[in-house]
Amino acid sequence: MASVPSTAKPSARERLLAAANELFYAEGVQSVGIDRVIEHAGVAKASLYNTFGGKEQLVRAYLDTRHAGTADRITRAVAERDTPREQILAVFESQGQQFHRPDFHGCAFIRAAAEASPSGLVHEAADTFRGWLRELFTRLADQAGAADPDTLAHQLQLLYDGANTSALMDHDPTVATTSRAAANALITAATDTSAHA
Repeated sequence: MASVPSTAKPSARERLLAAANELFYAEGVQSVGIDRVIEHAGVAKASLYNTFGGKEQLVRAYLDTRHAGTADRITRAVAERDTPREQILAVFESQGQQFHRPDFHGCAFIRAAAEASPSGLVHEAADTFRGWLRELFTRLADQAGAADPDTLAHQLQLLYDGANTSALMDHDPTVATTSRAAANALITAATDTSAHA
C-alpha cells in the first residue's frame, strides 16, 4: 500500500525555527527583529513567547538546530571513510561542500556569538558545538596515532574556523581544497613517528 503524503501543517515551533534559520543565518541575529521572524513564520506573537520565552531562547533553539544538522552531515561524511586520516579529511570535505552553496554565510555559531553578549544562551550554544567538534577531532587524532591528539585537534579546529571565515570573507569556495591540504599536512606532521623519536 502506498503511503499518503502528510498534509499536516508544520507546528508553530517548526515554522518559527524555519523562519529563524533563514533570517538569522542570512542577516544576523541582531539585525533581525523578533517581529520579522513572527511575520515570516506566519504565527501569532504569543506563539513565540509561549514556545520559546523570548528572542534569546529562539536564537539558542536556532543554533541547536544548526548544530544537529551540521553534526549529522559531518557524522555521515566521517562514517563513509575507513581510516582516521580519511575521516578527519572528510570533515573538511563536508565543510567545503557548504562553501559552494548559494546561501552560504559563514559559520552560524561564530556569527551569532560575535553579536551576543559574552555570557548567555547564544555563547552556550556556540560552545557546545565547538566542544562537539573538538571532541571529534581529538578522538580521530588519537585513532590516527597523533603523538599529541589534543594539540592536533586544536590545530584542526583553528583550520576549520579559518576556512569558514576565509570562504565567507574572500567569496572563495576553493579555500576548501587548501584547508583539506593543510589538514593533511598537519596530520602527517602529528603522526610522523620519526619526528617524535
